[in-house]
Amino acid sequence: MVKSVIVAYTLWAIGGPFGLHHLYLGRDSHALLWMLTLGGFGFGWVREVIRIPAYVGEANQDAEKQRNRPPVTVPPPVGLVRFAGQVCVGIYFGTVALIGLSSLSFFYLIVLPLCVGAGVHLVSSVGQQTSDLQKTLTACLITSPIFCGSTLSPLPISLAASVTAAQHCRFKPSRTPESTQLGPRLYRLGLAWLAFSAPLGYCVFHNTTATLYYLSDCVTALLDIFWFLPWLRNVFEYILLMPYRILCALTGGGYYEEAWRKMLEILLKEYTVREKEALQVLSLEANASLEEITRSYRELAKMWHPDHNPSKDAEAMFVRIHEAYEVLLQRHRPNRFK
Repeated sequence: MVKSVIVAYTLWAIGGPFGLHHLYLGRDSHALLWMLTLGGFGFGWVREVIRIPAYVGEANQDAEKQRNRPPVTVPPPVGLVRFAGQVCVGIYFGTVALIGLSSLSFFYLIVLPLCVGAGVHLVSSVGQQTSDLQKTLTACLITSPIFCGSTLSPLPISLAASVTAAQHCRFKPSRTPESTQLGPRLYRLGLAWLAFSAPLGYCVFHNTTATLYYLSDCVTALLDIFWFLPWLRNVFEYILLMPYRILCALTGGGYYEEAWRKMLEILLKEYTVREKEALQVLSLEANASLEEITRSYRELAKMWHPDHNPSKDAEAMFVRIHEAYEVLLQRHRPNRFK
């Protein structure tokens, strides 16, 4: 089926950061890369304004043209943009692995280099080119022991993998009719997305309270960026709450603002470790109200103030009391669920 430039631009505008136009054009590697990086961290999506006609032209090449590609012994040219993308996405995959998988055994020797290599290979497989996955992963595994234990190790590993991928790049073979069927393609993309997001999701939601606090602040800051475009702000808010809306649709519940706020209150009921320590410092129970917290803070602050307490530990204790009060005050912020 002939692909349309107008349709491609429409999908780019509607769901470009999620790779809808690449899915339409049969560029599954590119679509997956955009799903995992939100359109190449935004920069790649903007750059595609001038690239989409070329993508459509590639998608509309017939079988005869594919057979006339340069032989596999002649490697395709490696552009600077592709190489930079390999390095950046390799570091990105490595950072995600550091967040979600660092507790695994042999993480720095096996898990981290494999994750970085997967990111580099994903970028090298965008479009009509690909690289040797085995050699790319081998370069990662050889480089990783040199920087074992360092949080900066994704950078040198990604550089080594990117150089190896560039040295062994080649054109992709012609696709078979079976490989163009939408169902299997979506299935493979779904598995790849799940493999990427599941470890990170487990790590993020392992501490529900701290995570929701952090996500709440991040979502608010993100939406505030679009204060001058209310319609765009509403679109982003709708997308961000889509998982919750789907959950409510499956369970038969409503997704009104009050229900959303109540669910957050239930999830945030459990105290974090830092908040538990703050309660101990202020000698409070877990169900202490904001008034009780303030009263206890004032009494203890007066007792341990360096001007009134000659003890050597007075100043340190006074600082601990103030920090504990700030922690608990943050929990009881009135706009936490707004």
